[in-house]
Amino acid sequence: MSQPSRRDTAPPTDSRYLWAAGVFLVIPLIALAAVPTYAKVGPELGGWPFFFWYQTLWVFITAACTTTAFYLVKKARAPRDGGES
Repeated sequence: MSQPSRRDTAPPTDSRYLWAAGVFLVIPLIALAAVPTYAKVGPELGGWPFFFWYQTLWVFITAACTTTAFYLVKKARAPRDGGES
């Protein structure tokens, strides 16, 4: 009996959801890599310089993007009824 190939054992995937997950993972990278856009003092928010509150805000945005990407990958790999036996 031969060993099944990796292709036969991999879960079926929907590449549209994987692409969307990739976009959600890249958004924080692009936003935080553009340092000159947020390397400034003003406007302040509650006494915090822009640089600090902008980065703190991205902690929560990044968590939301990562969570969304996780659920998109789960949806992409969910079993689907394809009529196969």
